[in-house]
Amino acid sequence: MPRKIEITELILRDAHQSLMATRMALEDMVPACEDIDNAGYWSVECWGGATFDACIRFLNEDPWERLRTFRKLLPKSRLQMLLRGQNLLGYRHYEDSVVERFVHKAAENGMDVFRVFDALNDPRNLKVPMQAVKSAGKHAQGTICYTVSPVHTTQGFVDLAKRLLEMGADSICLKDMAALLKPKPAYDIVKAIKDQCGKDVLIHIHAHSTTGVTLVSLMKAIEAGADMVDSAISSLSLGPGHNPTESVVEMLEGLGYTTDLDSSRLLKIKDHFAKIRPRYKEFLSNITGVETNIFKSQIPGGMISNMESQLKQQDAGDRLEEVLLEVPRVRKASGYPPLVTPTSQIVGTQAVFNVLMGPYTSLTGEFADLVLGYYGQTAAAKDPDLLKKAEAYAKKPAIVVRPADLLKPEWETLRATATAIEGFNGSDEDVLTAAMFPQVAQKFFPARHEGPKNLSKDPAKVQAAPKAAESPAAGHETPLLRGPVTYSVSVDGHQHKVTVSPS
Repeated sequence: MPRKIEITELILRDAHQSLMATRMALEDMVPACEDIDNAGYWSVECWGGATFDACIRFLNEDPWERLRTFRKLLPKSRLQMLLRGQNLLGYRHYEDSVVERFVHKAAENGMDVFRVFDALNDPRNLKVPMQAVKSAGKHAQGTICYTVSPVHTTQGFVDLAKRLLEMGADSICLKDMAALLKPKPAYDIVKAIKDQCGKDVLIHIHAHSTTGVTLVSLMKAIEAGADMVDSAISSLSLGPGHNPTESVVEMLEGLGYTTDLDSSRLLKIKDHFAKIRPRYKEFLSNITGVETNIFKSQIPGGMISNMESQLKQQDAGDRLEEVLLEVPRVRKASGYPPLVTPTSQIVGTQAVFNVLMGPYTSLTGEFADLVLGYYGQTAAAKDPDLLKKAEAYAKKPAIVVRPADLLKPEWETLRATATAIEGFNGSDEDVLTAAMFPQVAQKFFPARHEGPKNLSKDPAKVQAAPKAAESPAAGHETPLLRGPVTYSVSVDGHQHKVTVSPS
């Protein structure tokens, strides 16, 4: 009998986050929900990542109401979300009780599967959110952010899987956010986890398609024993997105595997989003083919093309290659962090600074915090000279403790802050929204009663991206969408503007 390979459909979250800046409005998803619910997926990813931010920043949608709507429209499906560990869905670490409350509220509102990751693969940043998922009675998926460096090894990834299983992980996800996972390591890592952790350990593979090799990687991972893979319906796939769901189904035919997905339902889902896609043309990624240079820069998603565009705006378009070469150097000096939100933005921004103003002439606050350990522990030691510069810049010492251990209880303060915002509805959900995005909440809460705004229907209302980013280390949100972020810095008395766009 063929071995069943389970499929997680990404169309309601990561597919449109990767291809159209997370701008898809709920009303454009609702008509496809019946077919999605009956297609036979293991789970449907529909929340988390940047969707929460985009809902309140651009679409005037309450993300909690979006989740409740999905729960009603997808009664047969496991709903899945992406959770940034101790960062939740924001861009700083939150105190443990806030993390616990968020997870429980997400579960109450309909979430079933929590894919919990940390940008540095620091298990200390995963322990509390994983425990919260377990205490809520939901599926805790411990996540390994895949990356390539001299210090990252197959055995190191296996050891992290062991730690996650010790924390109570119900499954392990190997998350390839930059399409770096080649067929050989995909096979080797999955096989090693199965061999050392047990054949019954559920292994889930998430891979983007940008480099053009990862459909083969999914196949090799399945051959090694992977149980589940992510994919996106074909009309919103490829480029900086993901491998097409239909292609995964067809690839497995005749090889001793089955997905048991309903092909007629897949066709309806494909047709629906093919019709929807043109309405978001102003947000579509301009990466449409294969980008193998990502194997060198390791910059995920659409970040390369956006950086090129913004460098041109600074009359520095001819320096993109320098920035791409600088990214690996910055990554090495900062301890080889994987490049995923928020570290991809932090390292990429510092690389731009280094190219335009000289190596580490000026640091961003986020980069200093990364070097000093305020995001967690990196896989390798930092450059000693850079460490000294970061301490001098930030005027605080490097730390080795879990960053959240330095945080004081903050729930009552967060509630008081939220209460003062016009339009606050008194719920814990609103407190959590304001906690993660305090400035955006001040605009969203008063306007929420006006209802969702599908910007794709009225291009004249498309909002410009914020012009400046605040430091997540200081407790403020950073708009990690496709909009440009401009930094103004002074070096030797001269003002410089540096604009970058995140993945």
